[in-house]
Amino acid sequence: MAATDIARQVGEGCRTVPLAGHVGFDSLPDQLVNKSVSQGFCFNILCVGETGLGKSTLMDTLFNTKFEGEPATHTQPGVQLRSNTYDLQESNVGLKLTIVSTVGFGDQINKEDSYKPIVEFIDAQFEAYLQEELKIRRVLHSYHDSRIHACLYFIAPTGHSLKSLDLVTMKKLDSKVNIIPIIAKSDAISKSELTKFKIKITSELVSNGVQIYQFPTDDESVAEINGTMNAHLPFAVIGSTEELKIGNKMMKARQYPWGTVQVENEAHCDFVKLREMLIRVNMEDLREQTHSRHYELYRRCKLEEMGFKDTDPDSKPFSLQETYEAKRNEFLGELQKKEEEMRQMFVQRVKEKEAELKEAEKELHEKFDRLKKLHQDEKKKLEDKKKCLDDEVNAFKQRKTAAELLQSQGSQAGGSQTLKRDKEKKN
Repeated sequence: MAATDIARQVGEGCRTVPLAGHVGFDSLPDQLVNKSVSQGFCFNILCVGETGLGKSTLMDTLFNTKFEGEPATHTQPGVQLRSNTYDLQESNVGLKLTIVSTVGFGDQINKEDSYKPIVEFIDAQFEAYLQEELKIRRVLHSYHDSRIHACLYFIAPTGHSLKSLDLVTMKKLDSKVNIIPIIAKSDAISKSELTKFKIKITSELVSNGVQIYQFPTDDESVAEINGTMNAHLPFAVIGSTEELKIGNKMMKARQYPWGTVQVENEAHCDFVKLREMLIRVNMEDLREQTHSRHYELYRRCKLEEMGFKDTDPDSKPFSLQETYEAKRNEFLGELQKKEEEMRQMFVQRVKEKEAELKEAEKELHEKFDRLKKLHQDEKKKLEDKKKCLDDEVNAFKQRKTAAELLQSQGSQAGGSQTLKRDKEKKN
């Protein structure tokens, strides 16, 4: 009997029985809380938006601190993601907070691929968690989870409509991360313009099929407030770490020539709503949604690419061992096939190379024979010329000898006549 069948039988026939007295497992929630507090929590925020929209200032305002960081410039050649992790402590609860900002987003002339580095970064965090999960010896309890839990998408306060860059980017991200759209520096437009702008943004998101994060309403304790806050999306926010004295209190605000904008005044902006929803009410749900929805989708797609499935063609459950063996045999078969193809290709290339070498050798032999014949012809011509020259030299020598002989005979004849005349004179 397969292990899956045994597990299914164990789960069937579960009955509810009453307890005769107190057992004590009702303390499990307290145990879980104590364990969670001792281990601490992690929360990762991705801030997406154009340079200059106040992403860093809003993070400082949200967590009531000053995070170290250098201001980004508008001269980046492409979009870069800058990640910083901080350890925060509030009462006895520790939080490992990671803030990831998109440096240079929207600064390029060609913004067509601006979303790709963001998608690749999110997938890289999912892949790192999946690799840790698939290890034989896992340390998930101490593993620093870098998966993005919330994406704050900063929208420029134009008052008109969403830019095509914003729509494309949010559409590419909505299946990978919890998107919370916010209108940055909302004090730049009037209240009536802001209301129309929110309606316009919501309409464009719906018409383009962009799925933003909806605060959960299935829990009765937060259903009312979350339902109300869903109607306020996107939040219009203002960030400021500067404190001004308003009345008898020091409050975070921005001072303008025409007046003061209070960050935590809900009549001025939605900062308090954002802080309540993001940190105080739904932080755990954002973490849970990241794991159960977005990561599970990535994990399922990856495992299906590797050939793992829940059921076979007959709708019977697959066991991991059977799937592994099937994939191993398939891989070995493909490996042997590729090895045979490579061997055949190698043999074919060797034959082709041998044919090329034989052809080259034949050409060399033919060239050698031509050169040899040419050499013999040239040698014969030279020998003939040498023979002609030798014959001419011999003929020349014979003529020279004959001339010298004639000259000597003429000299002797001339000498005898001279002697004869001398004798005649004496007589």
